[in-house]
Amino acid sequence: MSRLFGLLVALVSVAYPFAVYFGAGHLSPTLFAALLGGLWLARLLSNPRDRNSQRMTGAVLVFCLLLVLADEPALLRWYPVLVSVALGLLFASSLKIGMPMAERLARLREPELPDVAVRYTRRVTEVWAVFMLTNGLLVVALNLWAPLSWWALYTGLISYLLMGLLFAGEWLVRQRVRRFA
Repeated sequence: MSRLFGLLVALVSVAYPFAVYFGAGHLSPTLFAALLGGLWLARLLSNPRDRNSQRMTGAVLVFCLLLVLADEPALLRWYPVLVSVALGLLFASSLKIGMPMAERLARLREPELPDVAVRYTRRVTEVWAVFMLTNGLLVVALNLWAPLSWWALYTGLISYLLMGLLFAGEWLVRQRVRRFA
């Protein structure tokens, strides 16, 4: 059930910019807040022990409360900032506390990593932290100075293409690292 809600949150996050672009003039921020907050809360309730999920759900619920209280459609544009910054901080904090995020993910597949792979996963975690934080800052700039159409194009398409390029580039580099390790 946890995976289902995780998938739904991912799909909603992908569709969110288009929902805002096409629906902000027709649907209230309160409705967006209820749907978004309800989905994140259901995700948390399906896996209540996950600390990262608790933190992210808390942040999203505060965001949803602000949406309801302000009833301001322009605030809808800040959800991608929240997600990017939260993910960036998650990756960055994993460099200081515990195991770097990319290493954790790599160990799911290969529990015994060689030293070169551990160093590599640390660099990958750093790259993702910088990418997410930069992405969040770019969305802030779009929120402040760009029309809604530019924001929707970036947050609904371009940012995902950039993430895909980063995934693909990392995969290519990983193959090379493995070959020479």
